[in-house]
Amino acid sequence: MEHIKDCIAALREAAPEIDIAENELMRRHTTFAIGGPADLFVQPKTRRELTAALAVLRERNIPFLLLGNGSNMLVADAGIRGAVVCTSELDEVRVNEDNTVSAEAGALLSRIARRAQRSGLTGAEFAGGIPGSLGGAVYMNAGAYDGTMAGIVQETEFVDGEGNICTLKGDEHGFDYRTSVFRKHPDWTVLRSTMQLQNGDSAAILDKMNDFAQRRRDKQPLNFPSAGSTFKRPVGHFAGQLIEQAGLKGTSVGAAQVSEKHAGFLINRGGATCDDMLRLIELVQNRVREQFGVELECEVRIVK
Repeated sequence: MEHIKDCIAALREAAPEIDIAENELMRRHTTFAIGGPADLFVQPKTRRELTAALAVLRERNIPFLLLGNGSNMLVADAGIRGAVVCTSELDEVRVNEDNTVSAEAGALLSRIARRAQRSGLTGAEFAGGIPGSLGGAVYMNAGAYDGTMAGIVQETEFVDGEGNICTLKGDEHGFDYRTSVFRKHPDWTVLRSTMQLQNGDSAAILDKMNDFAQRRRDKQPLNFPSAGSTFKRPVGHFAGQLIEQAGLKGTSVGAAQVSEKHAGFLINRGGATCDDMLRLIELVQNRVREQFGVELECEVRIVK
């Protein structure tokens, strides 16, 4: 398409070193291993390249999707029209003197947690096994084992819809269960966050992280592609428990399956399509609604 070629030329002019690919399969970039081709796959290596790319795309009215580690995303089989802007190369992590850790949007949570542990800082242990990046984690207030990003994020630098560099502090993040102010402002893009941690013992912190990791291995189907917990926790219930009680463990649609190890996880047993997964999600939601009167809401972001 001519407008795509023009857009590539404009991106190259604004950021000569930026990585750009056409018709990149999204299944290579999501933990579900599902998703068709994106017209453009743009991978900036610096914050300057990121802001330049966003400006070009907005100027030319090219729709774009921000992508980190692709760990909470189900992409359509038809792929994505427009551009995907992947932040995975923006992965700087810095430990500061005031017991804070600053990280760029593409830094993996596991790397942030390990860096904190080696520096004797506690508070980020919960994040060690979450397979996402900082930007997505702030966007959805990711959490595990009674810890959340809301509990540690102190400040976030972001680009607004007009290209201005802005900063959020404390309660301005609007954190709540699996959400933040960024969900209300989809044209805002996380650049980096600073997290407040506390002094601790490196060995004890590592023991806690290892315990969390073992619990994940024992309970979760880590040997199959998934997006983690597929559904949000309904008030007063646990999604996985309801799904299991509905007799759905092991239920399949095509190559999409309710995990036999943990019913809260829908997995790709190999070659599952987005349509397979969507039909399985609908089946699970309908069965749980019919049997228990509970509405299961997707935690996974569905991109059609």
